[in-house]
Amino acid sequence: MLTFQRFALGALQTNAYVVINEDRTHAVIIDPGTADGALMRKLDGLKVEAILLTHAHFDHIGGVGELRKKYGCPVYLHPAERDWLTDAGKNGSARWADVTPPIVTEPAEHALADGQKLELIGTTFEVRHTPGHSPGSVGFLVGDLLFAGDALFRRSIGRTDLPGGSQEQLSRSIREKLYTLPDDTLVLPGHGPETTIGEERRENPYVR
Repeated sequence: MLTFQRFALGALQTNAYVVINEDRTHAVIIDPGTADGALMRKLDGLKVEAILLTHAHFDHIGGVGELRKKYGCPVYLHPAERDWLTDAGKNGSARWADVTPPIVTEPAEHALADGQKLELIGTTFEVRHTPGHSPGSVGFLVGDLLFAGDALFRRSIGRTDLPGGSQEQLSRSIREKLYTLPDDTLVLPGHGPETTIGEERRENPYVR
C-alpha cells in the first residue's frame, strides 16, 4: 500500500507531498515549495524517481533545483508552463520580492498531457489537466488519492486573478475533471487541509 506525507512549506505554507511505494524503497515528490530539512529527512534511503509539479507558481517550485541536483531525478510539468521554471517573472517570484528571492531553475525534463498515465514507484499516476488557476495546472490521480494542486481546496478553489487564470475555466475544470471522480476520492490540495470529492460537490460554495 502506498503511503504519503504532507509538508507545509515556505511563506505561503504550500503543501508538498512525498509519496512512497509499498516496499518503502522508492518515492515521488509533488510540489516541493522548498527543500525543507524535514522533507529531505523523509527521503533518506529512498530512490526518488520524479518530481511532479501540479503547476509552476513560485511557491510550488522553490525546492526543485536543489532536490533535482541531490537526487538526480527528472521533473514533470505541463507544457503550457514550460518556460516558467526558467523565468522568475512568469513563475511569480520576481513579483513577490517580500516573500521570496527570484526562483530560476532548469526546464522540466518531461511534459505532461491530460489523460497521461505515468508509471512511477510501481503505481500509476493519472494526469488530469485542470486549467483555470494557471494554464498548466494539473492534478495527479493515484487510486483514490487526488493531488489537486491549487485547483480545488476544502470549501474553496484556487485564485484566478493571476496571469493566465480564468474563473470560468477553473469552474469547468473542477466540474468536468474532478467532480466526476467517486465521492470518496481523497483530495490533497496545494494549501490547507484535505477533503473529499463528495464533500466538495455538496458543500463547496464556489463550484456546485
